Amino acid sequence: MKTLPNITSLRFFLAFLVMIFHIPQFFSNRGISSFNDWPVFNKGTEAVFMFFSLSGFLIFRQLYNEKIKNKKIDLKKFYLRRILRIFPVYYLVVFIGLFYYNLFLPAIGIPVERNYDLVKGILLLVTFFPNVLLVKSPGGILEILWSIGIEEQCYLFVAPLFVLIPVRYYKAFFLILSLILVYLYEYSGLTFLKDYKMIFFYFTFAGWCSLQNFKDHRFQRLPDAIVYIILILFFTTNIFIDYLSEPAYFIFAMLLFGYFITIFVNRPIDFFENKTLIYLGKISYGIYMYHVIVMQLIGFIFLKLLSKFRINNTIVTFSSYLSVIAITIFTAHISYQYYEKWFLNKKKLFRVENN
Repeated sequence: MKTLPNITSLRFFLAFLVMIFHIPQFFSNRGISSFNDWPVFNKGTEAVFMFFSLSGFLIFRQLYNEKIKNKKIDLKKFYLRRILRIFPVYYLVVFIGLFYYNLFLPAIGIPVERNYDLVKGILLLVTFFPNVLLVKSPGGILEILWSIGIEEQCYLFVAPLFVLIPVRYYKAFFLILSLILVYLYEYSGLTFLKDYKMIFFYFTFAGWCSLQNFKDHRFQRLPDAIVYIILILFFTTNIFIDYLSEPAYFIFAMLLFGYFITIFVNRPIDFFENKTLIYLGKISYGIYMYHVIVMQLIGFIFLKLLSKFRINNTIVTFSSYLSVIAITIFTAHISYQYYEKWFLNKKKLFRVENN
């Protein structure tokens, strides 16, 4: 399918929100000056949820297009494409995280308390259940993987439904499924769903939005400007989180993200079609995955410097943000060009030809 406009650049901004959410947390926990007083610096979790919505919108649309054009879905090729996109960076970060916390830090005399059985932890990571390991606080490098696990668990469950269910029932089914998933997460008392952050309804509702909007744009009712204003307020203020209960906040975010993406891809917006932003969007997976590793390195450097020199807090705060963001982007660029691209080029072998 043709790439929808604006989407690729949006990925970068979501990854950026995650970075500026984690940077002050990391540095303040180590007694280093940081700044996160503005609400926008505390929207990393919401950015991940919007990543879920964006992913569901695109993947469900892709599967729906394949089904209506070919009368079938090649699940083997679908999963092989997912493997080539997700596995290389995921397992690299798994290796780095396990090495860092279990070998490197103890070797340099920094004790690390491990609250989980190492063999079980490795098994959970290898089988894409890092969200289960998350409750044991395995360390930031490994904790970042929880969202990747949720995404792959969702598609392992949902993609086969596109094969089993007749096309004419897709829209009704995925809307009902979204409502069921919301109920199970928020109201059923199944606490493990929250413990393991199994927030699948963001994927399914945004997927339903993509099916509603597949051929025309009659789905939209609100003026675009109003939706954009609400989204900006959502990410730059605490208006909604202060006045909504947790279930209402999650449901509101689910509705907002699905609706926003639906109108956002209708036509190209010059700013989001900028080549630099598009490239940053292409490497956003690496930005998301590597920034927690970069923070560890920069944290070591700052701790050493501050033990020897007296540095103005403003300079420390600004330089910590700048250095983590710049080095993360550079690392993601190198990874994309010299590591990920080899696997991404292999995806062409498993593309589905539309009849």
